[in-house]
Parts: sequence; C-alpha cells; structure tokens
Amino acid sequence: MAERFEALRGVVGHWVVGQDAALRQIFVTLLVGGHGLIEGVPGVAKTLLVRTLARALRLEFGRIQFTPDLMPSDILGTSILESAGGTFRFREGPIFRELLLADEINRASAKTQSALLEAMQEGTVTIDGVRHSLSRFFTVFATQNPVDQEGTYPLPEAELDRFLFKIVVDYPGEEDERSLLRRHHDEGAGLEDVTVVLEPDAIERARGIVRRVTVAEEILAYVSDLVRATRTDFQYGLGASPRAGLWLLRAAKAQAVLDGRAFVLPEDVQEMWLPTLRHRVMLDPALEVEGQTADAALLRTLQGITVPR
Repeated sequence: MAERFEALRGVVGHWVVGQDAALRQIFVTLLVGGHGLIEGVPGVAKTLLVRTLARALRLEFGRIQFTPDLMPSDILGTSILESAGGTFRFREGPIFRELLLADEINRASAKTQSALLEAMQEGTVTIDGVRHSLSRFFTVFATQNPVDQEGTYPLPEAELDRFLFKIVVDYPGEEDERSLLRRHHDEGAGLEDVTVVLEPDAIERARGIVRRVTVAEEILAYVSDLVRATRTDFQYGLGASPRAGLWLLRAAKAQAVLDGRAFVLPEDVQEMWLPTLRHRVMLDPALEVEGQTADAALLRTLQGITVPR
C-alpha cells in the first residue's frame, strides 16, 4: 500500500503541484470511510485535486455547485410522475456518486447543507419514506472558502462533526508554482490521460488492511488523553467529542499503512491531530478576540501530553 500510494502521489502530483499533504489526507479519508472538508481560497486546485484522484482510482466523480438558492431535492433527487403509467419514479440526484465534490458548501443555506447529513452518516438517502443505498465508496469532499469572505455561512457544529478532516489547501510554494505554470504551458493533455493506479476492489482490500493495523494499549491511552484534554483546557469553549477520538485513531492507522507499517506509532497520531480536530473544537471567545487560532491551541495541547515510548 505504501508503494501504491507513492505511485498515486506521482500521478496526481503531475496535475496538482505542491499539495502532497492535502492528497495524503484526502486518500486517508477514503481509506477509513470518512468525509473531508477542504478549505482554501478560490483557485488553489481544490476541485481539480478530487477530480484527478477519482480518475486515478477509477471511481465515479460527481460535483454539486452550492449556491444560496440550491434546494435539498437538487442534491438528493425527487420522485417524478410517469405520464405513461401514472406512477412515480425516483430520479436520482447528483449525490448518487462515489466521490462527490460539494463545491463551496458554505454558500448554501443550513437547510440545504443538512441534506447531506443522513448520507454522510448512514450511507443512505430517504425520499418519500423509501431508503436508497449509496455506493460503498461514497465519500463527500466539501470545499469551502474562508468564512470571512462575502456570501458564506458557517457550517453547523453537527455537520462539521461528520467530517473526518478539515484539510487546508494553501498557496503552492515558489518553485511549485513555477513548475505548475511550466507544466500547464507545455502540455495540452486533459484529465482523460490520468493513469489508473488503484482499482475499486483494491481500495476495498486496502480498507481491510487498515482495519487490521495493530494498536498498542499505550497508543489508545495517548489518543484518549489528547481528546479529553480539549474538554478541560481553558483554551476551548467546546472540546472534542468521543467521535473525534474514534476518527483520530482510524486516521492514524491509515497513516501507518501509507508509511509501510502494520502498527501505529505516536507520530501517526500527531500527524493526524490537526486535520482531525481543528474543526471539532471551539476556542474560548477571549482567545478568538486576541486572534488565536484552533491550530495554535491544538498544538499547545499536543505538546502538553506525555508521548508514550
């Protein structure tokens, strides 16, 4: 799996330059069956990153552009009346895909955002009292612009907690940006030329490998101590839920697999700490006024917990 991921990184990195950390977190999200929230300013290849990954994994890609007038039925689908037989037929919405990009999710109302909750939690959609199952690979990657930009709405806490990661996509470095310009100037090939690295059945086997990764009792205690520390630390107005600890452990197991190990190290937990927790905690209002960030507070928490050896 470590070798396969390196091949995947090379293929996706050919099209999306300088976003290796984001790619790793997105792939971990898929391996553990979670969902990802991707934040970054417009134009840093958030959409391209997910679309290219779908091509490299031969998964069906779908995209929804969230706008203030988008309705839940525009996402989930609706029942339509057949003129011939006089019966209703369910017409699937764009949510019935494997990798779903919910683009600029925080531009839609909370009512429309909540249409994703059942699908993300249960893997099903209920329309007119009938449950419809989604793909075993159904994964939502929701992009959002920073909430201080015009026309955006913060996501409700219940919805944020359904996302495994909040993945921050920043501007590429100087050399990466020059490489990006040079590559797209010289080449005219499209995404149809992306090489398939992993087939869907191989992804399912990889998920089984992640589930079987060994976790020592000391690592379990370390994860518990970290999550519980956010509930007693004065820095936080709201600490992390038990779900945060479960997702942190699963992400650490996937991180170990991508590094070629069948056991979790403390470093795996530390690597997954910020993306797993940054959207699940709320800072104390006094610290927010001072300009503090959740990342800074979480790093202080991480440094305050004894690392098992």
